[in-house]
Amino acid sequence: MPVLVLTRALLLVGDSLSLRNVSQFTRIAPFRDKVRFLSDSGSLTLASLGLKNEVKTVSANEKNKLQQGVSTIEVPKSRVKKKVSGNKTGLIKERNPIDIKTAPFAAESFSELGLPPLLVERLEKEGFMVPTDVQAAAVPTVLKNHDVVIQSYTGSGKTLAYVLPILSQVGPLSGEISNGSETGNKVGIEAVIVAPSRELGMQIVREVEKLLGPADKKLVQQLVGGANRSRQEEALRKNKPAIVVGTPGRIAEISAAGKLPTHGCRYLVLDEVDQLLAVNFREDMQRILDHVGRRPGARRGESNSPLVKRSARQTIMVSATVPFSVIRAARSWGCDPLLVQANKVVPLESVPPSGPVNIPGTPPTASSSSNVQVMPSVQSLPPNLQHYYTITRIQHKVDMLRRCVHALDAKCVIAFMNHTKQLKDAVFKLEARGMKAAELHGDLSKLVRSTILKKFRNGEVRVLLTNELSARGLDLPECDLVVNLGLPTDSVHYAHRAGRTGRLGREGTVVTICEEPEVFVVKKLQKQLSLSIQACEFSDGNLVITED
Repeated sequence: MPVLVLTRALLLVGDSLSLRNVSQFTRIAPFRDKVRFLSDSGSLTLASLGLKNEVKTVSANEKNKLQQGVSTIEVPKSRVKKKVSGNKTGLIKERNPIDIKTAPFAAESFSELGLPPLLVERLEKEGFMVPTDVQAAAVPTVLKNHDVVIQSYTGSGKTLAYVLPILSQVGPLSGEISNGSETGNKVGIEAVIVAPSRELGMQIVREVEKLLGPADKKLVQQLVGGANRSRQEEALRKNKPAIVVGTPGRIAEISAAGKLPTHGCRYLVLDEVDQLLAVNFREDMQRILDHVGRRPGARRGESNSPLVKRSARQTIMVSATVPFSVIRAARSWGCDPLLVQANKVVPLESVPPSGPVNIPGTPPTASSSSNVQVMPSVQSLPPNLQHYYTITRIQHKVDMLRRCVHALDAKCVIAFMNHTKQLKDAVFKLEARGMKAAELHGDLSKLVRSTILKKFRNGEVRVLLTNELSARGLDLPECDLVVNLGLPTDSVHYAHRAGRTGRLGREGTVVTICEEPEVFVVKKLQKQLSLSIQACEFSDGNLVITED
């Protein structure tokens, strides 16, 4: 029978069956009419052909758990593709063509992700009970030693998504889990985390220290710019940390001085990787990529091979937005990387080799053929945000900001301006009207910036005026309102600014204050991000929605 021939051919292919394999067989005339596509509740697998297979399908209403065999996730109808063969039409679920143990996307506790008990206990002590969607997808994938690109909206818990797998293998919380070698005997730096800004770097350090506890917090060391370099080098020598977090310039600087041995490093994390691709980071990033994870015992010609460098470490890249420049860099820097999103893990090779990254579900727009990435709000923006815009003259923008804060009764506000020189004048105007305000920008010293952020968190400052510095990575859950006094340059910057509020499921509001000629820019952002930005006015202490 032709079906028997087909099943034998599938045995040669292996358990991993993709639509590409099926299409090759359906081109053969004797087989075309014999291949039957299942209903939307089934999938085309070796098991469906009566063959023994280790893959077990779990119902969408059941909790997905890693068992002895490899599990598959029930694919939602939105991700089901239609396949037509002759006059027969059916539905086939998407299958991952590579052998990856599927993450328990519906995990109800961190223990289901394969983390050691000590780490789970510490998480519960800190109040982390249930993993977010991106954490449930990323943690098991990283634990399987895959290079990954983690993409999720700001405030979704991406930091813990890569910190937890590292702590499960490095440090006192690793318990009995090992990576196939006696890691306890290794001495040196095992993880390097690179962040584009000092604020983001220090925030990551605080997260790791919180999990390690007071007794073991010396295992993580900050190497951010603006701090005393001599003290950082002394701390490296004295504390012998296992995890280093820093900015590209300072890490490369200390590495070039021979004070940062990272050749035996197992993990390289690039947080806000799209920012790290900037021209001003190019030389520093090249040195980091060349020296982190390269085996010193390798042969001379072999040690210079990019493939050897990539295979000697696990590379993790993180960002809320993933333009094609990140996809291209990930293919160059990683080894067969995977794209990890909330409830979804796919091979990066499935992304088209040119053009922007098109995420399923994004309606085609005029900008889809340009360099601007079009993404639905579910991927790039927190889900519980309300977006508005209001029109005023440029000289009245700061006063409109004050009226906006009063109308929404916002307690912690971040207002973005495009030029640093404008910040001081805006702070003066707000202070003159009795509203506590402060400016935050890169020209301030590390101590001043830390003091301002502390006052903002404590409620001593109500409005924080800043530039793009605070649009990346700052975790300020107290923020309930984001105001754009200066328009963002593109949809990616709008997404990062808006992500300062509505973090981890909280509600938030984003208001863009623009001039009449700038309304078309707001409409363009609305179209690119597939969201509704409503026109409004602030009258008599209330927000009033108006017609466009």
